[in-house]
Amino acid sequence: MKSIKVKCPASLSNLVCGYDIFGMAVEAPYDILELKNTDGEGISIQHTDDYGLSTDPSKNIAGVALQSMVSELKLKGHFEIIIHKNIKPGSGIGSSAASAAGIVVAANLLLGLELTHQQLLTFAMDGEMIASGSRHADNLAPLIYGGMTLIRDTDNFDIISIPSPPLFITILHPQIEIKTSYAREILPKEVPLKDAVKQWANTAGLVAGFLQNDYALMSRSMQDFIIEPVRSKLIPAYDAVKKESMHCGALGGGISGSGPSMFMFSKDEQKARAISDAMCKVYNSTGIAYKTYVTSINQKGVTVV
Repeated sequence: MKSIKVKCPASLSNLVCGYDIFGMAVEAPYDILELKNTDGEGISIQHTDDYGLSTDPSKNIAGVALQSMVSELKLKGHFEIIIHKNIKPGSGIGSSAASAAGIVVAANLLLGLELTHQQLLTFAMDGEMIASGSRHADNLAPLIYGGMTLIRDTDNFDIISIPSPPLFITILHPQIEIKTSYAREILPKEVPLKDAVKQWANTAGLVAGFLQNDYALMSRSMQDFIIEPVRSKLIPAYDAVKKESMHCGALGGGISGSGPSMFMFSKDEQKARAISDAMCKVYNSTGIAYKTYVTSINQKGVTVV
């Protein structure tokens, strides 16, 4: 029997102004995924959590991604997947991406396939399709490439890694679920040109801020005129959390993915923890259960435990 165990980190996507094009891997939370290859054939899946995810390989994100690899590369043997999921499904911080990226990286390493990042991303996107109904890579790419990534072109897999200055990240995860498919359905089909221009300027400004280690430019650029005004209505106390976080000195932040998780960037850990306290104060008054994380950028993506 061959076996491997990998750590599959959570991820932030969109990063306020970069809808479907920016992604960032973070150190916490993370899933643990085990893959075993034995004699026989087929795929079996076991979950150690209580989220009630399907163990049918044709309906499970990791199962679909692995089956894509098995079919395309004509892989042999029986594959047993064991998933220790800590990233709640529907959290907006890449639960499905952790499973999809985790399994393809694990299989690549276990079997010594030496696939490229682009090949791994192709298979992982087949799994992600189950969760969102579309082949997008904003959460997947940083888990395979590491750090922060720009998805310039999904069709041609033009993925650019963006160097980042030291950053601390505070995440608030209300324990409610927002389906990615629904969060996409409610977005505007047309955008006023003046809003599009402001959005383009901010996406370029955010990239420039990261490349130049310019925290002030990063802060100015984290504004969203298109997605946030719509999706923020799905998240209880969103405006209050953002307001209090900015009062505590956050550089900026917003909704991760389709929500409900919110994130804020800080230059140092002390400020990030103060922001966490402010977030908790707001959410304690709502009566809604929540979790918070104070973390940093994961520069490696999925790694062997």
